[in-house]
Amino acid sequence: MYAVIKTGGKQYRVAADEVLAVEKVAGDAGAKVEFTEVLMLGGGNGGTKVGAPAVQGAKVIAEVVEQNRAPKVIAFKKRRRKNSRRKRGHRQQQTVVRIKEIVGA
Repeated sequence: MYAVIKTGGKQYRVAADEVLAVEKVAGDAGAKVEFTEVLMLGGGNGGTKVGAPAVQGAKVIAEVVEQNRAPKVIAFKKRRRKNSRRKRGHRQQQTVVRIKEIVGA
């Protein structure tokens, strides 16, 4: 069984025992997290359920593995012949979660 969830402005296709990195979610390592915005359920014996916009009563239960930061992204701007340049780095906060269970309606 799989589900499509929405978190941090992005959509992820998840299945049980899958590990993925999402936008920062509050919680320490080992904490349980529930994703209630389930857009679609599929692969089960009940067929495919598509929400409008979310499937009623469905949720995905996950466990926080760790809190970390994504690789650095460099933003570099240069204006030619002006001796003007700007370099900025950014590392996005992210949470690594392990999907424990998908609860359908």
